[in-house]
Amino acid sequence: MTTPHTRVGRPRPTGNNFELYSWYFFRLSGLLLIVLAVTHLVIMHVINNVSQIDFDFVAHRWGSPFWRSFDWLLLILALLHGFNGARLSVDDYIRNRGWRMFAHSVIWSALLIFIVLGTIAIVTFDPASFSNATASAGR
Repeated sequence: MTTPHTRVGRPRPTGNNFELYSWYFFRLSGLLLIVLAVTHLVIMHVINNVSQIDFDFVAHRWGSPFWRSFDWLLLILALLHGFNGARLSVDDYIRNRGWRMFAHSVIWSALLIFIVLGTIAIVTFDPASFSNATASAGR
C-alpha cells in the first residue's frame, strides 16, 4: 500500500500573470544564485586567503568589467530573490489589505533603495579617488 504524495510548497500558479512569472523567476534565480554564490565563495575564501582580501584586492578585481558585472548580477539576483520571498511572506501572513499594502510599499521601497545604492557603489567605484582622498587627509 502506498501513501499519498503530499505537495510541499506553493503550487505553480496558472494563467499568464505576475505570480506565474514570479514563480518561475524564483526557481531560475535560485539556481543561478547557487552557481554565482559558490563561485564567489571559492574565489574569495578558497583560492584566495581571507587575509589577502583588502582594498587593493577589490580595486584590482573591480578593474575588470567582468568582475563588476559578476558582482552586480550577484547583488541584483540576491536582492530580487530575497525581496520576492519577503513579498510572498507578506501575502501569506498579512490578511488586512491596508497593512499588506503598507508592507508591500516598504518592501518595494527598500528594494529600490538597495538596488540603487549597490549599483552606484559598483558602477562608480574608483580606487584613484579613494587614494587621493586618503592622501589629502594625511593618512
